[in-house]
Amino acid sequence: MYIAMNRFKIRLGSEQEFIDIWKNRDTYLDTVPGFQSFNLLQGTSNDEYTLFASHSVWDSRQAFEDWTQSEAFRKAHANARGNKDIYLGAPNFEGFESCL
Repeated sequence: MYIAMNRFKIRLGSEQEFIDIWKNRDTYLDTVPGFQSFNLLQGTSNDEYTLFASHSVWDSRQAFEDWTQSEAFRKAHANARGNKDIYLGAPNFEGFESCL
């Protein structure tokens, strides 16, 4: 199992807009071999931002890497550069392989 996460710092007051972006986009994940599940997680807020994480579970690291090279990935991320004013910096990627 492989877990892929992106952490996002979202400008205060833009939380619902960020959630709506994810809620309304077509990810094409259900068409990708090796994909298991996806969650969008909302974390804590501080004086500057609210932390969010996208969390996807894959059969293997290779399945995730294949997704990142696929046409489905390109289509899902075609409009990712829009709404830049709600983000405080670029997302931070973290990948984890199951060891137990």
